[in-house]
This record gives sequence, structure tokens and C-alpha cells, in this order.
Amino acid sequence: VFLMIIFPMISMFIRIRPVSSFQANALRSSSHNLHLIKYRCFHPTSRLNLNRFLFDVSEIITEENSCAGLVDDGNDDSAVPIVILPTDDYRTVHAAKTLGLHNGDTLRAGIVNGGITDSAMVQWMADGKDGPSMGKPPGPLKISLCNLCDAEATFAEESKVSLMLALPRPLALSRILPMVAQMGVNELILTTAQKVPKDYFGSHLFRKPEELRRHLVEGLCQAGDVRLPKITVVRRLKPFLEDELDKMFPRHAVARVIAHPLRKDTTQSLPLRFRDVAFPDQNNKKVLVAVGPEGGWAEDYELDLFIKEHGFQQITLGARTLRSDVAVVSLLGLAQDACI
Repeated sequence: VFLMIIFPMISMFIRIRPVSSFQANALRSSSHNLHLIKYRCFHPTSRLNLNRFLFDVSEIITEENSCAGLVDDGNDDSAVPIVILPTDDYRTVHAAKTLGLHNGDTLRAGIVNGGITDSAMVQWMADGKDGPSMGKPPGPLKISLCNLCDAEATFAEESKVSLMLALPRPLALSRILPMVAQMGVNELILTTAQKVPKDYFGSHLFRKPEELRRHLVEGLCQAGDVRLPKITVVRRLKPFLEDELDKMFPRHAVARVIAHPLRKDTTQSLPLRFRDVAFPDQNNKKVLVAVGPEGGWAEDYELDLFIKEHGFQQITLGARTLRSDVAVVSLLGLAQDACI
């Protein structure tokens, strides 16, 4: 009787209302989003897919006997390079959350422009914990680069494809750089053109050269390679073609091609397809691919400069004007196939 009297009085003040199914779903969705934000804070940009952990030379420390039982040369006392990653490093988070690695597990790793291994050993530097809990790193991560060997043992030879790219918008360039590294490019020339605004060269990617390197390393992690493309920045196109092109890409050794949309009203000979490109050395095929701005190279000045004065062969992917990232990936794929 007491509860029958008190409960209606309390409900008048508290105003208890049933939660609808829509409100319940909204609450669950908001809690899920908070959960994602909690883990995204480790790496503020896109999630990296690490098929190989890569380290800069400056991160390497040498330690004795850190790969006992894993070194193939029979000498467990040999010095082995190690890396110690902070708890909040994106590679540490990837090892814990995505790979779920415990002490003694191995992963693929390498040194940028250096050695490579498929049996780097993991050790969590946390007292009483040998692995992640609920996807969280228990502490700093120590990685011993056991069985480190030259990259040529995994990748037969350096890429035979080089890319000359008319500078796209900075945001587009940040998307293209990992793709270029993934596809495998020996030399990357970022150049100006008539349709390239000069202020593109003032972006943060050029004020901070380490940003260019970071995007390329991201692509290498995906591809599993360790060799960075060599980057050349060209602010004046014609002097570069006249003074530097023959030194970097001699005509007797490298095929030069320039990509441009097909024009139906052209009075000149039709552009080639990539399969029809003539290589100066059939036994060692190498190619330089020139890709213009999203509006294409300037007609007729830039096309004549490349084709008539510097021996470029004009190729096309069709009449459509493609975005830079689409054109680059398509052309690099065709170039890699043609050089086999």
C-alpha cells in the first residue's frame, strides 16, 4: 500500500518515460561512434594497412643477442638492429589492435632504402604483460630485425618505370604519392606546366619535405617494399628538358612517352597505345611516362616541346579527360606490364 501511494508521487517529479526503439538505436550509435573516436585518436589521418613495418635509419639501435634462436647464420651472439616504438606510435597500435601480436611473435619489417626481413621479433616492454589487452598496446614495442637481408633478395631489381607528373592539387598529390610508391617507380619528377598554378609549389608538402617522404613510405608499407622513389622538383619545365632530361633519361636507354587525351579533330597521326611503344633497348626495357595536369598538356606548345624537340612518343588512354590519380595508376600499370 505504501508503494502504491509513493510511486505515483515520485513519478510526477521524475517524469519517467519509456525509451522508444529509435532512441535506443540512437544511443547505441552514439556510443559506437565514441568507441571509434577513442581508437582513431592514435592516427588522425586514414588507417594504414601495414604489410611491412618500415623504419627510418635514425630509429635503429644495435643490440647484442636479441634474436637468439631466430638468426639463420648460426651465430646468436651477432649484433642485431632493434627499434623501440612509443606506445602511441601508429605502428605500435597496428601491432596491438590489428595484428594482436604477443611476445615472441614475428612480423615483416624493413629499413627504408635498406635491409628487409620477414621474421622480425616482437617484445612488449611492459611489466607482467606479454600482449595487448582489448586491442590496446600494453606499452612501448621493441622489434628486433632478425635475419635482415638486402632488398634485392625479395624484389628482383629496381623498377624500370619513372614518372614525370605535372603537379596536381596538394590534396590530390597526397593521395597520389602512396599510389606511386605502391606501383613501384624508380624516379618521380614533379614538374610545372602551363595549367599548373604556381602556388601549388607553396603547399605544406614542399615546405616540409618529410611530408613527401611520409606519404611515399605509407605506400611502401602497403607494397612491402623498402625502396623510395628518387624525387626531383622542377619549377621551370623547358630548362629541365633542355639541360637535365638527357642526363637522367638518355634516349638510347629509356623510352620517353607522354600521355594526352585523344582528340578526334587532330590532323596529325593518331597517338599510340602503350603496347605499341618502341623501346630503344629491347633487352632492358625502361620508360619515362609524362602525365599532364587534369586539363591535359597545353596544345600545341607543350606537346610539340615534348614530342618534336625531345623525342617523346604520344600515347593515349582514350578521349576521356581523367583525373590525375586515375591516369597515374592506369599508366603505371600499363608501363610495368610493358617493361616485363
